[in-house]
Amino acid sequence: MFAYLIRRLIGAVVMLFIVSIAVFLIFFLLPRIGGATADDLASRYVGKSADVAQIHALAVKLGFTDPLYVQYGRFLSGIFVGADYNTGPTTVHCPAPCLGYSFLQQQPVLPDLIDRFPVTLSLAVGGAIVWLAFGVSAGVVSALRKGSVFDRTAMGIALAGVSLPIFFTGLLALNIFSYTLGWFPSGSSYTPFTQNPALWAYDLVLPWLTLAFLNAAAYARLTRAGMLETMGEDFIRTARAKGLPERTVVVRHGLRAALTPITTIFGLDIGILLGSSILTEKTYSLNGLGAYALQAITQNDLPKVLGVTILAATFVIIANLVVDILYVVIDPRVRI
Repeated sequence: MFAYLIRRLIGAVVMLFIVSIAVFLIFFLLPRIGGATADDLASRYVGKSADVAQIHALAVKLGFTDPLYVQYGRFLSGIFVGADYNTGPTTVHCPAPCLGYSFLQQQPVLPDLIDRFPVTLSLAVGGAIVWLAFGVSAGVVSALRKGSVFDRTAMGIALAGVSLPIFFTGLLALNIFSYTLGWFPSGSSYTPFTQNPALWAYDLVLPWLTLAFLNAAAYARLTRAGMLETMGEDFIRTARAKGLPERTVVVRHGLRAALTPITTIFGLDIGILLGSSILTEKTYSLNGLGAYALQAITQNDLPKVLGVTILAATFVIIANLVVDILYVVIDPRVRI
């Protein structure tokens, strides 16, 4: 088991390194393949009145004229030891881990990401708890009552949840529960958990339910399919023959064996949500990482986009590492 965990940890570190190379090449190599020059990359950081000489001087100052391996080494070094950026009259130090420096905003990227992260974390964790509880529960009951009214109704709702985009269900929920009934805030409301936990939950109930409606549908269908396959296995019949209570048979034997694919998709979903949740945050006007990424793309602020991309990829890799560790707990065959 220990060797398995070490292999997965080493694999996660190697994957982070590969992802950093891939992300760097996407942002700095592909534009050059498309015909962009170092001066073209630097032109977004100067005013409209700048001439060719000023743009070229800035490209040299920012290091865009250096070979790509030198630029990547500088980028990787900034993550571990920090980096210095020449902004003109002064030189600004970006402390480690430095994920870039926004020349448009004249500030490092990481403090902005840290400031926005609690909003996205609250949205992702709360929504994940809701959709996991409702999705798995509905899937188990539907599998045990195959062909019943509950099964058909739950799977019909699940199909609707998978089919309807979140910007539709989110706006519909706002119109009904906020603007018409006045039960929940109308968006753009966020209270830090440390300040008032009750108000924090109240502000995020509607985004959680909207997010859960989309994801719980997939989990319900996946759980139902897994339970239908598992409940017909020989070890389930053996457990019942031994006289175990039906609840123990279903939860400890049936559900546990069906949790492997659910754990896999849950790790991916939570990793992606922690990286950015653009549609949900935009619908409810929440200033999280998703809104930050959208703003950076709109402003064509490359360092911000690069920082969010690296952070999102890191969360996905960490989530998959946690999933690999959970496999050992859920499925004893992994230890072998």
